[in-house]
Amino acid sequence: MGDRAMPFTRRGLAGLAAGAALAGAGPARPAVAQGAPLKVGLMLPFSGTFASLGENIAAAFEMHLQERGGRMGGRAVQIVRLDDESNPANAVQNVNRLVGRERAEVLVGTVHSGVVMAMVQASRERGIPLIIPNAGNASATRELCAPSIFRTSFTNWQPAYGMGLALAKQGVKRAAWVTWDYAAGNEATEGFRDGLRTGGAELVRELKLPFPETNFQPLLAQIPGLNVEAVGAFFAGGGAVQFVREYAAAGLKDRIPLCGSGFLTEGALGEQGAAAEGVRSALHYGDGLDNAKNAAFRTAFRGRTNREADVYAVQGYDAAQLIAIGLDAVKGDVGAERELSRAMKGARIDSPRGAFTLSPSHNPVQNIYLREARGGQNRVVGVAAEALADPGTGCRMA
Repeated sequence: MGDRAMPFTRRGLAGLAAGAALAGAGPARPAVAQGAPLKVGLMLPFSGTFASLGENIAAAFEMHLQERGGRMGGRAVQIVRLDDESNPANAVQNVNRLVGRERAEVLVGTVHSGVVMAMVQASRERGIPLIIPNAGNASATRELCAPSIFRTSFTNWQPAYGMGLALAKQGVKRAAWVTWDYAAGNEATEGFRDGLRTGGAELVRELKLPFPETNFQPLLAQIPGLNVEAVGAFFAGGGAVQFVREYAAAGLKDRIPLCGSGFLTEGALGEQGAAAEGVRSALHYGDGLDNAKNAAFRTAFRGRTNREADVYAVQGYDAAQLIAIGLDAVKGDVGAERELSRAMKGARIDSPRGAFTLSPSHNPVQNIYLREARGGQNRVVGVAAEALADPGTGCRMA
């Protein structure tokens, strides 16, 4: 424990997984200055591969703040943007800048699961409220959970579980899974296997290649001989575009249906083209989701940015809603840790994805929608898993 402005180190970050005893430990806090603006640090990628994700998260967060007249908990809010470039090597330095020089009282971020670990460490050691609006690594709300850490996105396990469960409900008994061999891919694999198993089906083969390699041909060549009824996949970005294209080009699409965690087609349909048509995926958001909140949100976001809203914008908007609920409950006093955490934990978020609550480990309990790629959109065709909570395995806070 120590002063909030004191820097933490990469050594501390490396030992984070073993530092569960620090969970919830918080330093003495300075008194809230009367009338002082509340500084919220948005640590997101504003350049590089994930820049569009960071921009949509930030734009939607700021949109909700504007809807509230620029205030939360009775205090004017000052946004401090910091571009983390999705670079884990600079993550500790960037967090130190936000909580040190910039004196941010609340942290929001980020997209990259490796970068978010520095923010998790800062939150655990100093009790600074952290809202994670994307990074899906399960550990942040499992073994590294803390009263000050909340997520408005997902764990990698959740969408994949929904996809596996939906397949089993459709009568599939045997399926294979293809992914990169890294933490996110392995967590998604676990979810897919668990979903299949819950529905009475079986994951008969995992096919993996090192991250971020894209030589898929040796894996695709194995699929016809697996005697499976479906193939699931977890890829994102350029890798997802190439995999879906090559799966179709190999003549597999019409023989063994391809499906996946929603990021297989999210934001990729334009480049995937006809190869993605009919591919099913599972995610906590989808195009054409029919509810009044979503309709109003999409109209407002389009008007503000001249872009269509996506899952990243929804997660950013809900991050602002969640922290506003907490700050309203404590009248802007971020130092009231227990009361702030209790209010956020008990929140019911009126989200464009549909209302959701939070699990004991502070992860969304949310519908996972079944989507189908049609005409360039991921159209919602059903609910793959209703009110799904991450297991929160290893979280000792609950």
